[in-house]
Amino acid sequence: MHLGKSQLAGRDPRELLPLTPIVLQVLLALADGDRHGYGIIQEVIRRTDGLITLRTGTLYTVLKRLLELDLIEESDARPSPDEDDERRRYYRATAFGRAVMRAEAQRLESVIALARDKRVLKARKA
Repeated sequence: MHLGKSQLAGRDPRELLPLTPIVLQVLLALADGDRHGYGIIQEVIRRTDGLITLRTGTLYTVLKRLLELDLIEESDARPSPDEDDERRRYYRATAFGRAVMRAEAQRLESVIALARDKRVLKARKA
């Protein structure tokens, strides 16, 4: 089910929290630009030092859900033909997707602050 623009108006990004680690990593992979599926997989592996490895089937299930929630959209922007494969689909984060990422980052930041207060983590050096 793809939500219409009228259904998106006024949505609170916090309604979708907490995000799963995989969803957050996929969104973060799209935070700095459009990527195709394999590019997303490679970015997540690189950024997490291999801690999170997405399989193709998992990625496309996640992408389908993120499209339905209007957190991402397909992008028409493509690299030059000599650097591209016409079968690839490119994705980008929507404004709402960015708001959800920001809300999740703030939620995680508050968890880290609590862990520091509870001395689970050392306080940051100034």
